Amino acid sequence: MIRIALGSWLCLATVCAAAPSLDSTLKAVEKRYNSAQSLKLQFSETYAAPRRATHTESGTLSLRKPGRMRWDYSSPAGKLFLSDGKSVYLYTPETRRAERSKLKETEDMRAPLAFLLGKLNFWKEFKRFDLRQDSAGLWIDAVPNSDSLPYSKVEFLVTPQFQIGRLRVIGWDQSILDFTFRDEKLNAPLDAALFVFHPSPGTEVVEANP
Repeated sequence: MIRIALGSWLCLATVCAAAPSLDSTLKAVEKRYNSAQSLKLQFSETYAAPRRATHTESGTLSLRKPGRMRWDYSSPAGKLFLSDGKSVYLYTPETRRAERSKLKETEDMRAPLAFLLGKLNFWKEFKRFDLRQDSAGLWIDAVPNSDSLPYSKVEFLVTPQFQIGRLRVIGWDQSILDFTFRDEKLNAPLDAALFVFHPSPGTEVVEANP
């Protein structure tokens, strides 16, 4: 019995020693993204909310410091979400309409992802963390510092290379915006003009929060 107990304890100790600590994981992810000036990757996103149909979209995400991002959708084709660092624009080709709002005021749950290429500081953005391992990999569950944000929790799936391979944003209404990222390219050549909104002829630009 003593041998079995001792063997189990040694096994557990080995597993614990091999598992990365929360602090070292956060610092490694910060180092990866803080050293980059730009980022380009492919994404798919699934949105699910209580009593609403789940839908999935996909496309290309481009980010450039400071705080600029562009979501070009291939499905649905032509949809665009863009931040120039001050304002955000959501364009839907079906309506030929673009909604504009201030970056600091928008409630769109895509906007906070700009922090990936700001000065990523987990302890500044979030107040509590949990580190957990499952069949998908290593997850960081983070509760934001501010209750005024449109989400109550963010969950990061971290790869062995400390990439963020998946990200779930949980809203206060229990909605879940689930992103899967692939083909990440750090310091991709991205022209600043890519992050300027140029409405096509006939597009109506309206204020989202007049």
